[in-house]
Amino acid sequence: MIPEHPAPPDPPSLRARVAERLRDTVPSASLADWRALTVASPEVPRMPARFPERPVPAAVLVPLIDHPQGLTVLLTERAARLKNHAGQVSFPGGRIEAADQGPWAAALRETQEEIGLDADRVHLVGYLPDHMVISGYRVTPVVAFVDPGFSLRIDSAEVREAFEVPLAHVLDRQNYVPRTRHVGGRDVRLYDLAWGGHHIWGATAGMLITLRDLLAGPAG
Repeated sequence: MIPEHPAPPDPPSLRARVAERLRDTVPSASLADWRALTVASPEVPRMPARFPERPVPAAVLVPLIDHPQGLTVLLTERAARLKNHAGQVSFPGGRIEAADQGPWAAALRETQEEIGLDADRVHLVGYLPDHMVISGYRVTPVVAFVDPGFSLRIDSAEVREAFEVPLAHVLDRQNYVPRTRHVGGRDVRLYDLAWGGHHIWGATAGMLITLRDLLAGPAG
């Protein structure tokens, strides 16, 4: 898959920075490490009290496609008829089932089911902090490098389409637009990200901001 709009090649250090910053990261069971939408307002950095007491464990794959010209992030637009988050941009993923050996296995399984990405092309890099989602899930984002040249088999019952965004676009703070949304009984300032006619917001934008902030600054 080729990005809708070309972007300048990534600096050689960007891939190394991703690997370095995520090396040895593991899913955290500590409430103190959880994020809620990665709220932009400094007075509300986390809002666990406004979410379910017993959230459902889930995992998503954050696929970084390792193109020669630079990394891209693979995202999906959810089908319009889904019960939760219909039509929204998201990462492939879902509930962690009893048979799954943790978030990595769940993210791989869900990704294969939703878009048919071959697991042999997916290489684990590390984990971002868990994110609470208003629909009642505690989501572990699993970051992985993906070999390019794949073909997808999209399950149209769950996914309308898949598309790629250059990681350089995700990392550029100027591309995020502040918006005020009503969350948990109060107005909260969040950030949205646009790319190629797609509008990325909510938990997905929050996870991208978490990745952006993790990668901020020089490698080393």
